[in-house]
Amino acid sequence: MASGLRERVARMPTMPVKSTKLVDFTRGAERMSRPKKTSYTLSLGRRMSITMIAAALVLVLGACSSSSTRASANAAVAMPSELRFGYFPNFTHAVGIIALEKGYLTKRLGKRVKITPVIFNAGPAAIEGLFGNAVDVTLVGPNPTITGYTQSAGAALRVIAGGASGGAGLVVRADIDSVADLKGKTIATPQLGNTQDVALRYFLKTKGLSTTTEGGGDVHVMPQDNATALAGFTAGTIDGAWVPEPWVSRMVAEGGGKELVNEKSLWKGGKFVVTNTIASTAFLQKYPPAISAVVEAELDATAFIKAHPADAKSLVNSYIKSVTGSSIDPKYLDSAWSQVDFTIDPLPSTLLKSAAHAHSVGLLDSVSLAGLYDLKALNAALVKRGEGKVSAP
Repeated sequence: MASGLRERVARMPTMPVKSTKLVDFTRGAERMSRPKKTSYTLSLGRRMSITMIAAALVLVLGACSSSSTRASANAAVAMPSELRFGYFPNFTHAVGIIALEKGYLTKRLGKRVKITPVIFNAGPAAIEGLFGNAVDVTLVGPNPTITGYTQSAGAALRVIAGGASGGAGLVVRADIDSVADLKGKTIATPQLGNTQDVALRYFLKTKGLSTTTEGGGDVHVMPQDNATALAGFTAGTIDGAWVPEPWVSRMVAEGGGKELVNEKSLWKGGKFVVTNTIASTAFLQKYPPAISAVVEAELDATAFIKAHPADAKSLVNSYIKSVTGSSIDPKYLDSAWSQVDFTIDPLPSTLLKSAAHAHSVGLLDSVSLAGLYDLKALNAALVKRGEGKVSAP
């Protein structure tokens, strides 16, 4: 791919959603008896005066009515009839799941806006959905975000908020004690060019170890889905994997591995974006109030996660089971959840560094990401809550 990350595209069909019929009730006016007519005799001057006053009132009321009509029309245009909201059935997308399940999106958007969940199983599929006008707002990882922005020459999308930070690392066999021991070993990543794939290749490069997209070099990087990697690690056909949670915790518990590198240790303050929220540029420009509502709903969800972590974990795990058919074992979920920071801050500087890392290992051409962030709605919401603004690059 000439201008973006070389990622394979996988699509999961969207989850069927029960529609809710909204019934519009109009209150009937009660019939009232007419007042008894009273007859008055007015002088010509007074009749003319009243006529002039009545004419003036007609003009004023007409103007008010016209203004009211325009205002109503503008209000109707300000909110869409439908919001198609995308996310993955993964706990790193908990902010989006909780915004839906707790009703925060409905509360902020209003009941007249139909909310349609759109479920993806990989970042490239989410970007394809946005390109194909199948989704308006979606949570997605940083590297697919970069891909979508560069492929569209900066036209298709904007980052409007964060989602999650952290929760990834390198798990290896128990007999591997150092980075030097990785030479000649086979290490899995979730997908060529995805966030963890870039992280592994760049980390190895900084340690003097080479990789290729074909699996050659000092360390053989073999992209594969996380479930396959877990099975291969347990069977001994691979030596480790750089994966997101809860797969780190599962490989340690089920595969007898150990965490050689926690990715938090590679970033200042232990923070790096793993999930952010993007919007279609066309949708953002047409419906700014809807974008503000989405951001407010995600802030509500983030506050709920921090105030009620046990309830949040249970809700998200139940939802994942309803979509995928299986839940995350609580013993893995507790460990994995503790590694993730659910934050509305999109951590822009870390995305820009991820782009530089991808370029460094040959997975991204040199590109400009100027204009990628539109944080007006986020910062307005943060100020309203007495919190500090997020700086956009």
